[in-house]
Amino acid sequence: MNTLSYKTVSANKQTVVKKWYLIDAEAEIVGRLAAKAASVLRGKHKPSYTPHVDCGDNVIIINADKVRFTGNKMNEKTYFFYSGHPGGKRLETARMLLNRRPTYVVEKAIKGMLPKNSLGREIFRSLHVYAGPNHPHAAQTPEVLKIK
Repeated sequence: MNTLSYKTVSANKQTVVKKWYLIDAEAEIVGRLAAKAASVLRGKHKPSYTPHVDCGDNVIIINADKVRFTGNKMNEKTYFFYSGHPGGKRLETARMLLNRRPTYVVEKAIKGMLPKNSLGREIFRSLHVYAGPNHPHAAQTPEVLKIK
């Protein structure tokens, strides 16, 4: 019996093959979009998933300005910013933030679902979010990923 066939194979930086995926966020719910994107960024959809290695794929999200929230979250959900100065606390609703910085809502939702360490920061660099339908990554021939 060959005992080598029972060894667990762990992915590492040299053996990981990163693919490119394209997600159209138009009329998608923010949380469900973020959960799917975070899973693909992390690499959990691959059989060779290794928790301590960046084995995920690159994700391009277009039409981030057309995402939606369920219920009344568009008017009631608040995002908190602090300048570091006394009295520098600012609150913005999701509607105001989508008008000012349309990609931030999607980026923040996905970043909150990634690990809070150096690996999470490295994985987050594989995410590319664009407000409109155009993106500069056509040369990578991304594969379209459906959320539903």
